[in-house]
Amino acid sequence: MKETPACEQNRIKFFPIMMYAIVMGMSGITIMYQKAALLLHFPSVIGMVLMVVTTCIFMLISILYSIKCVKYAPIVKKEFSHPIRINFFAAVSISMLMLAIIYKEHYPNVSAFFWYPGTLLHFYLTMYTISFWINNNQELDHSNPAWFIPIVGNVLVPVAGVGFASQGILMYFFSVGIFFWIILFSIVLNRIIFHHQLASKFMPTLFILIAPPAVGFIAYFKMFGVIDTFAMILFNLALFFTLLIAFMYKNFLKIKFFISWWAFVFPLAAMSISAMLMYHQMQDITLYALSYTMITVTTIVIAIVIYQTLVHMQKGEICIQE
Repeated sequence: MKETPACEQNRIKFFPIMMYAIVMGMSGITIMYQKAALLLHFPSVIGMVLMVVTTCIFMLISILYSIKCVKYAPIVKKEFSHPIRINFFAAVSISMLMLAIIYKEHYPNVSAFFWYPGTLLHFYLTMYTISFWINNNQELDHSNPAWFIPIVGNVLVPVAGVGFASQGILMYFFSVGIFFWIILFSIVLNRIIFHHQLASKFMPTLFILIAPPAVGFIAYFKMFGVIDTFAMILFNLALFFTLLIAFMYKNFLKIKFFISWWAFVFPLAAMSISAMLMYHQMQDITLYALSYTMITVTTIVIAIVIYQTLVHMQKGEICIQE
Protein backbone atom coordinates (compact mmCIF):
# COMPACT_ATOMS: atom_id res chain seq x y z
CA MET A 1 0.00 0.00 0.00
CA LYS A 2 1.32 3.42 -0.94
CA GLU A 3 1.98 5.73 1.97
CA THR A 4 -0.07 8.90 2.28
CA PRO A 5 1.70 12.28 2.34
CA ALA A 6 0.87 12.55 6.06
CA CYS A 7 2.56 9.21 6.70
CA GLU A 8 5.61 10.33 4.74
CA GLN A 9 5.72 13.48 6.84
CA ASN A 10 5.71 11.36 10.00
CA ARG A 11 8.66 9.38 8.63
CA ILE A 12 10.64 12.64 8.49
CA LYS A 13 9.34 13.75 11.88
CA PHE A 14 10.61 10.59 13.55
CA PHE A 15 13.78 10.24 11.44
CA PRO A 16 16.36 9.46 14.16
CA ILE A 17 19.85 10.90 14.44
CA MET A 18 20.92 7.29 15.04
CA MET A 19 20.56 6.72 11.27
CA TYR A 20 24.12 8.04 10.99
CA ALA A 21 25.17 4.75 12.58
CA ILE A 22 24.49 3.30 9.12
CA VAL A 23 27.12 5.62 7.65
CA MET A 24 29.55 4.62 10.40
CA GLY A 25 28.98 0.95 9.67
CA MET A 26 29.27 1.33 5.89
CA SER A 27 32.36 3.52 6.28
CA GLY A 28 33.95 0.89 8.52
CA ILE A 29 33.48 -1.92 6.04
CA THR A 30 34.63 0.34 3.17
CA ILE A 31 37.90 1.13 4.94
CA MET A 32 38.25 -2.55 5.85
CA TYR A 33 38.11 -3.62 2.19
CA GLN A 34 40.40 -0.77 1.14
CA LYS A 35 43.00 -2.00 3.62
CA ALA A 36 42.39 -5.61 2.58
CA ALA A 37 43.20 -4.59 -1.02
CA LEU A 38 46.37 -2.84 0.13
CA LEU A 39 47.63 -5.38 2.66
CA LEU A 40 46.05 -8.71 1.64
CA HIS A 41 45.70 -8.20 -2.14
CA PHE A 42 41.89 -8.21 -2.20
CA PRO A 43 40.28 -6.75 -5.38
CA SER A 44 40.43 -2.95 -5.08
CA VAL A 45 37.10 -2.57 -6.90
CA ILE A 46 35.23 -3.67 -3.75
CA GLY A 47 36.51 -0.71 -1.79
CA MET A 48 35.82 1.68 -4.68
CA VAL A 49 32.20 0.57 -5.02
CA LEU A 50 31.64 0.73 -1.27
CA MET A 51 33.16 4.24 -1.22
CA VAL A 52 30.55 5.49 -3.69
CA VAL A 53 27.70 3.71 -1.90
CA THR A 54 28.75 5.00 1.52
CA THR A 55 29.04 8.58 0.27
CA CYS A 56 25.57 8.40 -1.29
CA ILE A 57 24.08 7.04 1.94
CA PHE A 58 25.75 9.85 3.91
CA MET A 59 24.33 12.47 1.53
CA LEU A 60 20.84 10.94 1.62
CA ILE A 61 20.70 10.73 5.41
CA SER A 62 22.09 14.27 5.71
CA ILE A 63 19.43 15.63 3.33
CA LEU A 64 16.61 13.87 5.18
CA TYR A 65 17.82 15.00 8.60
CA SER A 66 18.30 18.54 7.30
CA ILE A 67 14.67 18.53 6.18
CA LYS A 68 13.71 17.40 9.67
CA CYS A 69 15.78 20.24 11.17
CA VAL A 70 13.88 22.76 9.07
CA LYS A 71 10.37 21.34 9.45
CA TYR A 72 10.60 20.02 13.00
CA ALA A 73 13.20 22.22 14.68
CA PRO A 74 11.65 21.91 18.19
CA ILE A 75 11.85 18.11 18.00
CA VAL A 76 15.51 18.25 16.92
CA LYS A 77 16.25 20.69 19.74
CA LYS A 78 14.58 18.32 22.19
CA GLU A 79 16.69 15.40 20.89
CA PHE A 80 19.82 17.53 21.28
CA SER A 81 18.95 17.89 24.97
CA HIS A 82 18.04 14.24 25.51
CA PRO A 83 20.43 12.46 27.93
CA ILE A 84 20.82 9.44 25.62
CA ARG A 85 20.20 10.75 22.10
CA ILE A 86 22.66 13.62 22.53
CA ASN A 87 25.48 11.08 22.23
CA PHE A 88 24.41 10.06 18.73
CA PHE A 89 24.75 13.56 17.27
CA ALA A 90 28.50 12.97 17.25
CA ALA A 91 27.83 10.18 14.75
CA VAL A 92 27.50 13.02 12.20
CA SER A 93 31.06 14.26 12.75
CA ILE A 94 32.41 10.72 13.06
CA SER A 95 30.79 9.86 9.72
CA MET A 96 32.59 12.84 8.18
CA LEU A 97 35.90 11.80 9.72
CA MET A 98 35.47 8.26 8.42
CA LEU A 99 34.68 9.55 4.94
CA ALA A 100 37.91 11.53 5.21
CA ILE A 101 39.74 8.26 5.91
CA ILE A 102 38.02 6.59 2.95
CA TYR A 103 39.15 9.28 0.50
CA LYS A 104 42.60 9.97 2.01
CA GLU A 105 44.59 7.50 -0.09
CA HIS A 106 43.29 8.38 -3.57
CA TYR A 107 41.51 11.73 -3.24
CA PRO A 108 43.27 13.83 -0.55
CA ASN A 109 41.37 17.02 -1.50
CA VAL A 110 38.02 15.30 -0.95
CA SER A 111 39.41 13.87 2.29
CA ALA A 112 40.31 17.37 3.47
CA PHE A 113 36.81 18.54 2.54
CA PHE A 114 35.40 16.07 5.07
CA TRP A 115 38.21 16.16 7.65
CA TYR A 116 38.37 19.87 8.51
CA PRO A 117 34.63 20.49 9.13
CA GLY A 118 34.32 17.01 10.69
CA THR A 119 37.11 17.78 13.16
CA LEU A 120 35.68 21.20 14.07
CA LEU A 121 32.19 19.75 14.50
CA HIS A 122 33.50 16.93 16.66
CA PHE A 123 35.47 19.38 18.81
CA TYR A 124 32.26 21.37 19.37
CA LEU A 125 30.16 18.26 20.12
CA THR A 126 32.77 17.00 22.59
CA MET A 127 32.70 20.28 24.49
CA TYR A 128 28.92 20.54 24.31
CA THR A 129 28.34 16.98 25.50
CA ILE A 130 30.67 17.22 28.50
CA SER A 131 29.17 20.61 29.40
CA PHE A 132 25.71 19.03 29.15
CA TRP A 133 26.76 16.23 31.49
CA ILE A 134 28.17 18.73 33.99
CA ASN A 135 25.19 21.10 33.89
CA ASN A 136 22.52 18.39 33.98
CA ASN A 137 22.56 15.62 36.55
CA GLN A 138 22.86 12.30 34.76
CA GLU A 139 21.24 9.10 35.96
CA LEU A 140 23.42 6.01 36.04
CA ASP A 141 20.78 4.14 34.01
CA HIS A 142 21.39 6.57 31.15
CA SER A 143 25.00 5.42 30.83
CA ASN A 144 25.75 2.99 28.01
CA PRO A 145 28.60 2.39 25.54
CA ALA A 146 27.10 5.02 23.20
CA TRP A 147 28.64 7.57 25.59
CA PHE A 148 31.95 6.74 23.89
CA ILE A 149 30.80 8.22 20.57
CA PRO A 150 31.13 11.98 21.25
CA ILE A 151 34.16 11.85 23.56
CA VAL A 152 36.24 8.79 22.76
CA GLY A 153 35.50 9.44 19.08
CA ASN A 154 38.30 12.01 19.25
CA VAL A 155 40.79 9.20 18.57
CA LEU A 156 39.46 9.06 14.99
CA VAL A 157 40.74 12.56 14.23
CA PRO A 158 44.44 11.55 13.84
CA VAL A 159 43.66 8.56 11.60
CA ALA A 160 43.00 10.79 8.58
CA GLY A 161 44.58 13.90 10.07
CA VAL A 162 48.22 13.12 9.32
CA GLY A 163 49.25 15.73 6.77
CA PHE A 164 46.27 17.96 7.51
CA ALA A 165 47.35 19.17 10.95
CA SER A 166 50.44 19.28 13.15
CA GLN A 167 51.45 16.37 15.38
CA GLY A 168 50.59 18.49 18.40
CA ILE A 169 46.98 18.99 17.30
CA LEU A 170 46.58 15.32 16.44
CA MET A 171 48.02 14.33 19.83
CA TYR A 172 45.52 16.64 21.53
CA PHE A 173 42.57 14.73 20.08
CA PHE A 174 44.25 11.36 20.68
CA SER A 175 44.97 12.24 24.32
CA VAL A 176 41.41 13.40 25.01
CA GLY A 177 39.93 10.26 23.44
CA ILE A 178 42.18 7.82 25.31
CA PHE A 179 41.77 9.60 28.66
CA PHE A 180 37.97 9.67 28.51
CA TRP A 181 37.86 6.09 27.21
CA ILE A 182 39.31 4.96 30.54
CA ILE A 183 36.98 7.20 32.56
CA LEU A 184 33.77 6.36 30.69
CA PHE A 185 34.60 2.66 30.50
CA SER A 186 34.78 2.58 34.31
CA ILE A 187 31.36 4.23 34.57
CA VAL A 188 29.73 1.98 31.99
CA LEU A 189 31.25 -1.19 33.47
CA ASN A 190 30.03 -0.16 36.91
CA ARG A 191 26.52 0.31 35.55
CA ILE A 192 26.50 -2.99 33.64
CA ILE A 193 27.79 -5.08 36.55
CA PHE A 194 26.18 -3.49 39.60
CA HIS A 195 22.97 -1.91 38.29
CA HIS A 196 20.14 -2.53 35.82
CA GLN A 197 20.98 -4.37 32.62
CA LEU A 198 21.01 -2.48 29.34
CA ALA A 199 17.69 -2.19 27.52
CA SER A 200 17.51 -4.68 24.65
CA LYS A 201 17.73 -1.93 22.01
CA PHE A 202 21.07 -0.84 23.49
CA MET A 203 22.58 -4.32 23.76
CA PRO A 204 24.26 -3.94 20.33
CA THR A 205 26.14 -0.92 21.69
CA LEU A 206 28.25 -3.35 23.73
CA PHE A 207 30.15 -3.87 20.49
CA ILE A 208 31.31 -0.25 20.84
CA LEU A 209 33.61 -1.48 23.64
CA ILE A 210 35.84 -2.89 20.88
CA ALA A 211 36.18 0.41 19.03
CA PRO A 212 38.22 2.69 21.36
CA PRO A 213 41.31 0.45 21.72
CA ALA A 214 41.07 -0.72 18.09
CA VAL A 215 40.81 2.81 16.66
CA GLY A 216 43.31 4.03 19.25
CA PHE A 217 45.80 1.47 17.96
CA ILE A 218 45.22 2.55 14.35
CA ALA A 219 45.58 6.25 15.25
CA TYR A 220 48.75 5.63 17.27
CA PHE A 221 50.30 3.67 14.40
CA LYS A 222 49.31 6.39 11.90
CA MET A 223 51.00 9.07 14.00
CA PHE A 224 54.18 7.23 14.99
CA GLY A 225 54.50 4.29 12.59
CA VAL A 226 55.74 1.88 15.28
CA ILE A 227 54.42 -1.14 17.15
CA ASP A 228 55.70 -0.47 20.65
CA THR A 229 54.45 -1.53 24.09
CA PHE A 230 51.61 0.98 24.17
CA ALA A 231 50.45 -0.01 20.68
CA MET A 232 50.51 -3.69 21.72
CA ILE A 233 48.44 -2.90 24.81
CA LEU A 234 45.79 -1.12 22.72
CA PHE A 235 45.68 -3.96 20.18
CA ASN A 236 45.41 -6.66 22.82
CA LEU A 237 42.64 -4.81 24.65
CA ALA A 238 40.71 -4.55 21.38
CA LEU A 239 41.27 -8.29 20.85
CA PHE A 240 40.10 -9.02 24.40
CA PHE A 241 36.82 -7.15 23.93
CA THR A 242 36.31 -8.86 20.58
CA LEU A 243 36.75 -12.28 22.20
CA LEU A 244 34.49 -11.26 25.10
CA ILE A 245 31.70 -10.23 22.71
CA ALA A 246 32.16 -13.50 20.81
CA PHE A 247 31.95 -15.42 24.10
CA MET A 248 28.66 -13.63 24.87
CA TYR A 249 27.16 -14.33 21.45
CA LYS A 250 23.96 -15.83 22.94
CA ASN A 251 23.09 -12.39 24.35
CA PHE A 252 22.64 -11.05 20.82
CA LEU A 253 20.84 -13.89 19.04
CA LYS A 254 17.27 -13.00 20.04
CA ILE A 255 17.44 -9.21 20.12
CA LYS A 256 14.61 -7.50 18.25
CA PHE A 257 15.80 -5.37 15.33
CA PHE A 258 16.58 -1.72 16.03
CA ILE A 259 18.70 0.76 14.08
CA SER A 260 21.20 0.26 16.91
CA TRP A 261 22.08 -3.05 15.21
CA TRP A 262 24.42 -0.95 13.06
CA ALA A 263 26.57 -0.63 16.19
CA PHE A 264 27.65 -4.21 15.43
CA VAL A 265 29.51 -3.22 12.28
CA PHE A 266 31.93 -0.34 12.88
CA PRO A 267 33.77 -1.90 15.87
CA LEU A 268 34.18 -5.23 14.04
CA ALA A 269 35.56 -3.39 11.02
CA ALA A 270 37.96 -1.44 13.26
CA MET A 271 39.23 -4.71 14.77
CA SER A 272 39.64 -6.17 11.26
CA ILE A 273 41.74 -3.18 10.18
CA SER A 274 43.82 -3.40 13.37
CA ALA A 275 44.49 -7.09 12.76
CA MET A 276 45.58 -6.40 9.17
CA LEU A 277 47.92 -3.60 10.24
CA MET A 278 49.41 -5.78 12.96
CA TYR A 279 49.90 -8.67 10.52
CA HIS A 280 51.54 -6.36 7.98
CA GLN A 281 54.07 -5.29 10.63
CA MET A 282 54.62 -8.59 12.44
CA GLN A 283 54.07 -11.14 9.61
CA ASP A 284 52.65 -13.60 12.12
CA ILE A 285 50.52 -16.44 10.73
CA THR A 286 48.10 -16.14 13.68
CA LEU A 287 47.49 -12.49 12.83
CA TYR A 288 47.00 -13.49 9.19
CA ALA A 289 44.29 -15.96 10.23
CA LEU A 290 42.76 -13.37 12.58
CA SER A 291 42.60 -10.83 9.73
CA TYR A 292 40.71 -13.19 7.44
CA THR A 293 38.44 -14.31 10.27
CA MET A 294 37.52 -10.73 11.19
CA ILE A 295 36.91 -9.77 7.54
CA THR A 296 34.64 -12.78 7.10
CA VAL A 297 32.71 -12.17 10.32
CA THR A 298 32.31 -8.45 9.63
CA THR A 299 31.05 -9.12 6.10
CA ILE A 300 28.51 -11.67 7.34
CA VAL A 301 27.33 -9.35 10.11
CA ILE A 302 26.83 -6.34 7.81
CA ALA A 303 24.97 -8.53 5.30
CA ILE A 304 22.57 -9.58 8.06
CA VAL A 305 22.17 -6.01 9.32
CA ILE A 306 21.54 -4.63 5.81
CA TYR A 307 18.99 -7.36 5.13
CA GLN A 308 17.15 -6.72 8.40
CA THR A 309 17.22 -2.97 7.80
CA LEU A 310 15.66 -3.37 4.34
CA VAL A 311 13.04 -5.81 5.64
CA HIS A 312 11.96 -3.47 8.42
CA MET A 313 11.95 -0.48 6.06
CA GLN A 314 9.63 -2.46 3.80
CA LYS A 315 7.37 -3.12 6.79
CA GLY A 316 7.35 0.58 7.69
CA GLU A 317 8.97 -0.09 11.07
CA ILE A 318 11.79 2.42 10.62
CA CYS A 319 11.39 6.09 11.60
CA ILE A 320 8.36 5.61 13.80
CA GLN A 321 7.48 7.14 17.13
CA GLU A 322 9.06 5.29 20.06
